[in-house]
Amino acid sequence: ARLNTEIKNLESEVAKNQEALDKATAIREKQLAEFNAEEKDLLESISALKAAVTVLSKHQGGAFLQLPQSHILSVAATLQHEMSSHSDLLRGIITPSQKRAVASFIQAPQDYFDAKPTFKPSCAPQSDEIFGIL
Repeated sequence: ARLNTEIKNLESEVAKNQEALDKATAIREKQLAEFNAEEKDLLESISALKAAVTVLSKHQGGAFLQLPQSHILSVAATLQHEMSSHSDLLRGIITPSQKRAVASFIQAPQDYFDAKPTFKPSCAPQSDEIFGIL
């Protein structure tokens, strides 16, 4: 009788352990799916930023100001998306002055490189700074 009680207790314990294992497996599968989605998003972000750096580097030698408007807007849109999507990751990496430069560029990319910017000249950074941030 005592052995039967011990067997039932052990079977109950095994069932509880199996349930806990099933729950842990489900959690890990969910975490893996989330990780894979985040990794895919980050890889796409890296590709987009590489493309932006390529566009900027092609035109960096003084000709950056001659970039077509669509390219400048595309770079600004990509930069805005990446900054908002990955703000947590970038929090300790990008300095406040870099954030201001990016915000100025995103806010008015067409005015950012004008000889007479629509925003305060003291806030008007050079294109090299945006290129350096990317």
